[in-house]
Amino acid sequence: MSLVSSAEPSSTSCRKLYSLKGSSDSSALSTPAFSPDNHKMMYTTDSYSSESYEKYILDSPTEELIHPSSSAVSDYLESQSPVPIEYDEDTMRLKLEELERALLDDNEMLAAGQSMEIDGEWSDPVQNVPFRDSPKESSSTDSNLSSICSSKEVSQITPRTPKQLLIDCAAALSEGNIEEATAIIKELRQMVSIQGDPPQRIAAYMVEGLAARMAASGKFLYKSLKCKEPPSSDRLAAMQILFEVCPCFKFGFMAANGAIIEAFKDEKRVHIIDFDINQGSQYITLIQTIASRPGKRPLLRLTGVDDPESVQRSVGGLQIIGLRLEKLAEALGVPFKFHAVPSKTSFVTPSMLDHRPGEALVVNFAFQLHHMPDESVSTVNQRDQLLRMVKSLNPKLVTVVEQDVNTNTAPFFPRFMEAYNYYSAVFESLDVTLPRESQDRMNVERQCLARDIVNIVACEGEERIERYEVAGKWRARMTMAGFTSRPMSSNVKDMIQKLIKEYCDRYRMKEEMGLLHFGWEDKSLIVASAWT
Repeated sequence: MSLVSSAEPSSTSCRKLYSLKGSSDSSALSTPAFSPDNHKMMYTTDSYSSESYEKYILDSPTEELIHPSSSAVSDYLESQSPVPIEYDEDTMRLKLEELERALLDDNEMLAAGQSMEIDGEWSDPVQNVPFRDSPKESSSTDSNLSSICSSKEVSQITPRTPKQLLIDCAAALSEGNIEEATAIIKELRQMVSIQGDPPQRIAAYMVEGLAARMAASGKFLYKSLKCKEPPSSDRLAAMQILFEVCPCFKFGFMAANGAIIEAFKDEKRVHIIDFDINQGSQYITLIQTIASRPGKRPLLRLTGVDDPESVQRSVGGLQIIGLRLEKLAEALGVPFKFHAVPSKTSFVTPSMLDHRPGEALVVNFAFQLHHMPDESVSTVNQRDQLLRMVKSLNPKLVTVVEQDVNTNTAPFFPRFMEAYNYYSAVFESLDVTLPRESQDRMNVERQCLARDIVNIVACEGEERIERYEVAGKWRARMTMAGFTSRPMSSNVKDMIQKLIKEYCDRYRMKEEMGLLHFGWEDKSLIVASAWT
């Protein structure tokens, strides 16, 4: 096992990227993909000071969430029971549960994670969360809830922090104590601020998730938390800004791109299939990197899949994205063709992907697989079904980039704790890159982070879309689908390590069983891997 860590702690502190005047698409395209200066941008520091907390969260149910209707409370109480899975026979459900525990046992994942702490440099990315999705999960949850209850007398004397109030509220909801949860939500809303410090900011969104869960309105709040339209064409999209100011996301893309470029070395024709192309930002840097390399350039064909009705889509469609990439490739002299597949991923068939003989096939899953329902949601298990379909295409390489946290199978309370610990690290990292009053920062937190938080906390069953899994579970899924891990090369790791030094010494990178983990201090945030 090898380890690649970030730069040794230096005397220099993390540099605040106060605001960089949003570059237009054309200027953004001119920067080489892996240049250390690629992140040196300026963001505007517009403020939302004129907007109240409630108004900023558009369409957020306020009074209804504080005083839920009897039907809403009933719905909530019903949600406290395990989400029923529509099987024809109870035995089918039991067998599926046994199968999942046998193949994807979180106890094994935890054991693997403990081996990740090497020389004390980076602790287990999930050690702060004592609850795991395992057969012992319920007893662990009960024990934690008991410890919370036993500490209430002390908390009544000492004013509770937003974090403690959130935990107490989640515990109350998990026990069905609506009255106590309602009182805590009222108290929290007087303390939180979307312009405050990181604990206040994350609390502002998590309290809305708790309130939405209580009122059974998480699905609607999730959809309402959309990014406001950019005020000008010079403003970067919120997702692009997130990749710059929280570079762990960017490092994940860079690892995937590095593996992809090495995979089609000496190939004349390359076909990349992306099952969630989003705004195409990953391929802007990929095309730039191809253009900067010596030698003859391969014919690159990119198939982009995207659900035209997806709530993830905020700007542009597949045709616009394809046209933008084609113009860039033409300007840089890279042979390029774009093939659009406007379809839900679950409906995609091999024939729709138009793979041709003689092409080196690469499949890219960047922050996409967690949106596919698995065996815990439906017997169809679209997540593993998609992986098996991709394996049948015999790709030369498959890249996977995901957030390293379990929000999939964990019950409500441990899932809440996982989400709080994970997103706390993300919010803290943003505090060193953008000022607290920055409009761009608030827009990023609202569109890219708050929506995920609300969905994870408030929703269950098919309505819970953001179903992340830890690295060990992705490894198990890929292995069961027939894939073999392909460790990232030293060139890719060295390239990213150099860029980490340009950002901040509090970012970390390490390798574990062929997977690259990127994190903030002791918390793993993103995991990138390559498979054959």
